[in-house]
Amino acid sequence: MTQPPTQILIVDDDPALRELLQRYLGEQGYAVAGVNDGASMDQHLETHAADLIILDLMLPGEDGLSIAKRLRSGARDTPILMLSARGDEIDRIVGLEVGADDYLPKPFNPRELLARIRAVLRRHPEDPAATPAPPAHSFGAFSLDMSSQTLTRNNEQVTLTSGEFSLLKIFVEHPNRVLSRDTLVDMLSGYERSPYDRSIDVKVTRLRRKIEADPAAPAFIQTVWGEGYRFSPGTGG
Repeated sequence: MTQPPTQILIVDDDPALRELLQRYLGEQGYAVAGVNDGASMDQHLETHAADLIILDLMLPGEDGLSIAKRLRSGARDTPILMLSARGDEIDRIVGLEVGADDYLPKPFNPRELLARIRAVLRRHPEDPAATPAPPAHSFGAFSLDMSSQTLTRNNEQVTLTSGEFSLLKIFVEHPNRVLSRDTLVDMLSGYERSPYDRSIDVKVTRLRRKIEADPAAPAFIQTVWGEGYRFSPGTGG
């Protein structure tokens, strides 16, 4: 059976950019819709599916950061790729803090956007029924189910963004091994970043808040100074 095309929703108040991206991504095989603000996005999502949202930071009315935070505070875990004309490091960090899966400053090459989209979508299975269900991984009171992409603690679900799930998946599949930031970036996204990129540190901090009893003194995701991070499943609780 032919799989339906991936649904992408662009939320940007620049009509020329929306038209360009809709045409370009449509040529790549995606089904693309575009709206100009948060209210229009909400109306669209009431009746249409979205596998990924491309969200501009600067929007009329509710800004992109507020929208991303609102989406993440609810039940919706649709991947979010955030755009910003400013491109400041602080914007990127805050965007990731509120739950965006990736961040791209304007102006950008559409091919780079396409690479980012593909990287984010690779974190989601296209057809879970097409392959055998992967095993669950347990650590402390937690269980990470690879098939449903869910994390539970004492059988109660812990909400994760797609980026947080992907990072935790890497950790649990490479226990007791020091992974450098460069290694994690490559395993997460498959494209190069600035050597000063702090996105991995931001994702680790957010993940620690959800799985560590004391995020300031982490037991599971340990910092190995000057080298990276090590996941120790036999510790914590």
